[in-house]
Amino acid sequence: MSWSRFELRGWHVLAALLAFFGAVIVVNATFIAFAVQSFPGEDVRRSYLQGLQYNETLAERRAQAALGWRANAELARSGGGAALEIRLSARDGAPINGAALTGELQWPTDARFDRALIFEQAGSGRYVARIDELPSGRWRLRARAERADGALDFESELTWLSR
Repeated sequence: MSWSRFELRGWHVLAALLAFFGAVIVVNATFIAFAVQSFPGEDVRRSYLQGLQYNETLAERRAQAALGWRANAELARSGGGAALEIRLSARDGAPINGAALTGELQWPTDARFDRALIFEQAGSGRYVARIDELPSGRWRLRARAERADGALDFESELTWLSR
């Protein structure tokens, strides 16, 4: 039995290069298609404008720090859903009543699961928002409390385990 000796020719090299780069292009195109299909959009709305207004944001944070308000958030079971309770207190620990609260629970990885919150005053500096259904996971609370004498923006990380 005799073996013929293989001779590498120019077209062999060309075919190998084209096959290699063709495979790289196919894989890249696949990854790009998956990335574009799964991207829900801009996470931070108007991020460019927020950057331009950063000095105003810093001034507002200094004013909030001088005000001395504090907020504590807690998720608890309520009926078939959940209740989010926020306690507002002044620097001396006195409850803050009469504030208007707005807020949102945000799912860190997908804005489609975010939930707007409607708060009701429950007395003694407590404000409660009821949530019908809440999937298990880690949630980010972003809220704002406003009253005639000041405002407080606050964030909190909350963990919820549904039954």
